[in-house]
Amino acid sequence: MRNFAYMKRSIDIDGVSVSYLVEGNGPLPVIVMHGWGCKADTVALLAGAATDTSTTVYNLDLPGFGDSTEPPEVWGIEDYTRFLEHFTAALGIDRPVLIGHSFGGRMAINFASRNDTTKVILVDAAGIKPRRSLARRASTSWYKFCTRVAPVILGRKLGERLIDKWRRKRASADYLAASPRMRAILSKVVNEDLTGRLPLIKAPTLLIWGEKDTATPIADARTMERMIPDAGLVSYPEAGHYSFLDRPAQTRAVIESFLKIKR
Repeated sequence: MRNFAYMKRSIDIDGVSVSYLVEGNGPLPVIVMHGWGCKADTVALLAGAATDTSTTVYNLDLPGFGDSTEPPEVWGIEDYTRFLEHFTAALGIDRPVLIGHSFGGRMAINFASRNDTTKVILVDAAGIKPRRSLARRASTSWYKFCTRVAPVILGRKLGERLIDKWRRKRASADYLAASPRMRAILSKVVNEDLTGRLPLIKAPTLLIWGEKDTATPIADARTMERMIPDAGLVSYPEAGHYSFLDRPAQTRAVIESFLKIKR
């Protein structure tokens, strides 16, 4: 296997200083996008699997993660997608291969639904809004009601302390680890449903999934396989949300086969 050297670069896009790694200098551009709370290093295996003499791989620290600065305001998936469109335009990238894990998969889905792409690889990708049970919806409604009423009944300071205590009990680790702005962004993007964008993806699409994934369940993968016109699914029975780390050798092999990379 040929060794390729990473080159770390940065560029200002849409008010964000974006850090990214570049490998190779081949004619086929590949953009790799990590999941929420992660950075380019997290998906190094995916980037490495796509690196060959025929490719140039761009592995991004997405805005708000790694060495990239936070967005200047509360972004939704549309803003992140525009950022990606502006990034590709600034670097002269045409018809890229997109590889997106989890949150990065949201960006890949939305971008590929309206831009020419060569191929798409979605790894445990987010984008399908989960259906909440009646009990969960009732709990959420009660929580929202209490956050409005508590400061009025208990006073602002005591009410805010109680709300913060409730929030910490309910919130995910990703939410608690984020800055106030990134918390607002997370709350926004997780409620955005991209199901309607799936039939608009014209590029051949590879789905890689862990069957034990509880963050983006295998049912999401099957929905994507059904709704994307040219899609195929590879799943690992005992793997979770980071299926590519649970099954590194298999993941390298399927990506190399899909991109027709020869070692």
